Amino acid sequence: MPGKRVLCCYGIDIDAVSGWLNTRDGSPANPTDVSRGIFGATVGIDRLLKLWDKYNIKATWFAPAHSVESFPSQIKKIIDKGHEIGLHGYTHELVSTLSEEQQRDVLAKSIKVLTEVTGKKPRGWTAPAWSTSNETVKLLEEFGICQLLKRPNSAQEYDHSFMHHDSQPYFLPAPHLTPLAPTNTARAASTWMTPMAPLQSSSVVEVPANWHLDDWPPFQLSLTQASTHGYVDTASVERLWKDQFTYLYRECPEDGSFVFPISVHPQVSGKPQVVLLHERFIEWINDHVGVEWCTMEKVVDEFKAGRIGGVSVEGGVDV
Repeated sequence: MPGKRVLCCYGIDIDAVSGWLNTRDGSPANPTDVSRGIFGATVGIDRLLKLWDKYNIKATWFAPAHSVESFPSQIKKIIDKGHEIGLHGYTHELVSTLSEEQQRDVLAKSIKVLTEVTGKKPRGWTAPAWSTSNETVKLLEEFGICQLLKRPNSAQEYDHSFMHHDSQPYFLPAPHLTPLAPTNTARAASTWMTPMAPLQSSSVVEVPANWHLDDWPPFQLSLTQASTHGYVDTASVERLWKDQFTYLYRECPEDGSFVFPISVHPQVSGKPQVVLLHERFIEWINDHVGVEWCTMEKVVDEFKAGRIGGVSVEGGVDV
């Protein structure tokens, strides 16, 4: 009788310098912030690679193409260790601020850069800052990695940006197929009082994102990002992560499964106190029966093959 399966993943965003280039407003980068990105691309990556080696973990590294081109020797270390490399924009530009043409250009350039460095087309994508657009899913399908790789039954192929669920993979609903009436108080209320249209699934698999399993908001001090803190006690975050896992593990049937994707950044999780948090958390997780550490592409393979469960995301009505 098979027991429950828990697929735990680390998604590492190698934002490095690209995350400090102020891609929202184009203002000059602060050199001190740039130095923090360099720390992440060098010291941070090295510390995390050592951590994953210690626990025999293969992870998914989402790399802006700017980071790949700027720190090629560091990216080579990741590839040589057998980790997965996924797409994360070019200069960590917020997708929600780009035109459709700009989004398409960034995808094309990023795919080209990562393919040349890794020797294979990337299968996954995560939006910088998880800031997506109505065109996101349409463009992921348009740039389908399945067509580039000629892989049967695959899309471009998965995303890690949306939050329809927190612990189950699913086929991602396409925003461009689900019209929403914006609340425009300059117009009559009757023009916006209408329900959401039915969700329509795409061919893109979602490995769900979760702000409460992300190291950036609690641990990264930024004077220009109101959502960051920087001085949260690691014990508080450790308890938050453990509580999420404890609930999901308790509620998972003995023949069921769930996924537990954690999102981290080398310039954050490469700090000594956060490395120690990860060591404690990994060892605690490993005390649970059925736990497997894997890449996100492994989650997608298991989901598509029917070896782990998932959910169907539903919502909206015909009007």
